[in-house]
Amino acid sequence: MAQQPRAWQRMLSGRRLDLLDPTPVDIEIEDIAHGLAFVARWNGQTHGDYAYSVAEHSLLVETLFARLNPKAPAKWKLAALLHDAPEYVIGDMISPVKAAVGPGYGALDERLTAAIHIRFGLPAAIPKTVKQQIKKADRISAWMEATQIAGFAEAEATRFFGKPDTSITQDLAIVLRPPVETRNDFTVRHTALLSEML
Repeated sequence: MAQQPRAWQRMLSGRRLDLLDPTPVDIEIEDIAHGLAFVARWNGQTHGDYAYSVAEHSLLVETLFARLNPKAPAKWKLAALLHDAPEYVIGDMISPVKAAVGPGYGALDERLTAAIHIRFGLPAAIPKTVKQQIKKADRISAWMEATQIAGFAEAEATRFFGKPDTSITQDLAIVLRPPVETRNDFTVRHTALLSEML
């Protein structure tokens, strides 16, 4: 009888996360923060001494989401912070690669997202309007990243991501720093948002 391929990953917390059937009890914020802090955006094709991590991107997206939606409750800010959380185990793929991989990647991402949301007190699927606002913040972040560290001219970045309103991006810049610092700030922000939800 053929042995089933291993579908779980051991986390630094000691948890074993089944990637095909993830459960909320096997998800820890420390694992997410650590993984995302070491996953590079743009396949690592960015200027600077450090890769721009998914954790750093997530912190920026949450900030942008809050600026776009100043009256949003903490739970939706948390959803913005966790919008790319599945990438702590499946990595970050640029959009052309996701499209080439096909629907399997999206289904895996959705299962992981649902388990992560439930683990931290969010609905498995967030409302479409909230998801759209998070996506808007995500695109603004992508434009900032593209023009500041990924080598895009503004016109090219605008063609792909749309030009953001400067009142939303005012005083914000792309930050490149050691992964441990980003990991710690991601965890602190997660804790703060959870406490606001209580």
